[in-house]
Amino acid sequence: MPWYAWLILIVAIGSVVGGLMMLRDSANKVELTPEQLKKVHERNAEADAKDARDR
Repeated sequence: MPWYAWLILIVAIGSVVGGLMMLRDSANKVELTPEQLKKVHERNAEADAKDARDR
């Protein structure tokens, strides 16, 4: 493979890895109240039950 193909491949991989690292660094943890967390768990349980029924 010619040198410029390797260069393009390295730049593309570096771009993907760099983008993922920036995304990870900019992510903010969402703080939920216990009430909100309870609602999320209830919705997840309902969705799981619906998926089980549909199978």
